[in-house]
Amino acid sequence: MKLTQTIFCFLLVTTAFSQRWAEGELDALSDAYTKKSFPSLVELLSIPNDAFFPEDLEKNVQWCEREFQHRKFTTTRIPTAVAPLLLAELNGKRAKKTVLVYLQIDGQPVDTTRWFQKNPYLPVVKRKNEVGEWEAVKDFEIESFDPDWRIFARSASDAKGPVAMFLAALDAAQEKNIHPNYNIKVIMDFEEELGSPRLPQAVLDNRELLSADMMVIFDGPRHITNEPTLVFGARGIATVTLTTYGPIVPQHSGHYGNYAPNPALRLSRLLASMKDEDGRVTIPGYYDGIVLDEKAKAILKSVPDDETVIREKLQIAAIDKVGANYQEAIQYPSLNIRGMQSGWIDEKARTIVPGWARAEIDIRLVLESDPARLINLVRDHIQDQGYLVLDRVPTKEERLAHHRIATLTHEISYQSFRTEIDSEVGNWLDSALDKAFSEKPIKIRMGGGSIPIAPFVNTLGVPAVIVPTVNMDNNQHSPNENLRLGNYREGIKTMISILAEKL
Repeated sequence: MKLTQTIFCFLLVTTAFSQRWAEGELDALSDAYTKKSFPSLVELLSIPNDAFFPEDLEKNVQWCEREFQHRKFTTTRIPTAVAPLLLAELNGKRAKKTVLVYLQIDGQPVDTTRWFQKNPYLPVVKRKNEVGEWEAVKDFEIESFDPDWRIFARSASDAKGPVAMFLAALDAAQEKNIHPNYNIKVIMDFEEELGSPRLPQAVLDNRELLSADMMVIFDGPRHITNEPTLVFGARGIATVTLTTYGPIVPQHSGHYGNYAPNPALRLSRLLASMKDEDGRVTIPGYYDGIVLDEKAKAILKSVPDDETVIREKLQIAAIDKVGANYQEAIQYPSLNIRGMQSGWIDEKARTIVPGWARAEIDIRLVLESDPARLINLVRDHIQDQGYLVLDRVPTKEERLAHHRIATLTHEISYQSFRTEIDSEVGNWLDSALDKAFSEKPIKIRMGGGSIPIAPFVNTLGVPAVIVPTVNMDNNQHSPNENLRLGNYREGIKTMISILAEKL
């Protein structure tokens, strides 16, 4: 065979390999690296990562530095006032483009009393028993795992599981001599659960260092069907703390009930005035600017939601009427009461008129809504109900001069983002997942949750797409968070295919 023919055949084989996997090859590879990487997953999950404890975050930073350096990445700490961001970089052969990968490392705080295991940072593999309860797998060996078994630990799904998947995929690609034809930059966030308060400035200060052509976010759960999924946007988030006042200190309800105004009742009426019986915000102008045209509605309709299944999962008889269905509902900004407190309840209940009542509110933002404007609308509405609205605790003089007083403070964490489905990054990821699973992924226009990607999109001009991998029923942010082992394997499979997909 002539040299030119040999080169042509080699290129043909190489191109075919990058385009389509041999039957069963990718499944076997992802299964093998599920087993090989499992000890690394356990090790990572065993490192406490509550962002309120910076000394624990440092251990996570060091672990990530070591693991990425071991895989020939160069790492750079991007300092902030508390925890650094960590950037890992690997240049591709003949690369013309750069892909920025976002990974979250920190996790939510834990209430150990509500976990059904010794320690949320000591991972336990469990399976369902005959009565549907999760029990530890005795003498667990990863070599013979069941895909429906789950590993229980804080951050198993949100979002250390995807970190371990990505590292495993890199190792698998190395074994198969798969070399991405693009540069890889990985940005690791250690304060995401705090709202990534220092991320926007860090991105602004490091534009050149973080520059890329597109961004991939390995975070969040797949569609409820657990089928391969791509999410092309996420809502942003702002939070509001609202406090109303009664007597300066709690008073005996026998002595002062019917006399001293009850702040809990006032707060309840104030909050109830913000929404109608169908769950729609009644504050004028709150939904201004959001228009779902026929193209958007077609994208939303293509998502294979079963509304009956969703309601059964949530155990609700009816839904709020913000949108006609689940996908439509999350295209609008929300106004959610995430918690309330006044006085005492349960075994600590007391016969008192409380001194104050407080509600914690989160506002999920969409691209068309200005967060500062929405918060001002809420503030104006409270004033229209006859309240003096302050940003601090009222003084004695103010309490005596005004019948109704409320304290409102707020924080805007980050804005929404949305990428066109028919974009270069969207088409590239669609092709990779199609080759991995022999079917087109479910495409979601915008997810309901929030991730701090807007600074990258808005500051760097980088289009971003989320590639979720974990199971929807993972208890993220809650006790007994878990990751289905079948999802761990398919997450590795997904990421191998993305590494092999040419740009």
